[in-house]
Amino acid sequence: QAQIVESGGGLVQAGGPRRLSCLASENWFTARALVWFRHTPGKERELVAGISRLGRTTYADSVEGRFTISRDNVQKTVHLQMNSVKVEDTGTYYCNTKDLAWPWGQGTQVTVSS
Repeated sequence: QAQIVESGGGLVQAGGPRRLSCLASENWFTARALVWFRHTPGKERELVAGISRLGRTTYADSVEGRFTISRDNVQKTVHLQMNSVKVEDTGTYYCNTKDLAWPWGQGTQVTVSS
């Protein structure tokens, strides 16, 4: 079973950058389409970004132009570069495959201060 570890969260000032990482110990990494979700208490889990196995990316309207998802198939890592963060980007961020094949990791908390 895959083991997923998200990292990189923390307190960040509005307008600043933050880079999240997700390390997946899994043999089929290169074949997976990968996504980042975020969850804020009281709200539905939101799909914020996705990347296909060939590198095609998609983004939620709320983060388009500010976030960049990327993958490193050698390191089995997927990153989320967050720029120009907003208070509404606050939440716990999780990575998974597009079809939710991985067990959920512990997530990484991002708190954006105004």
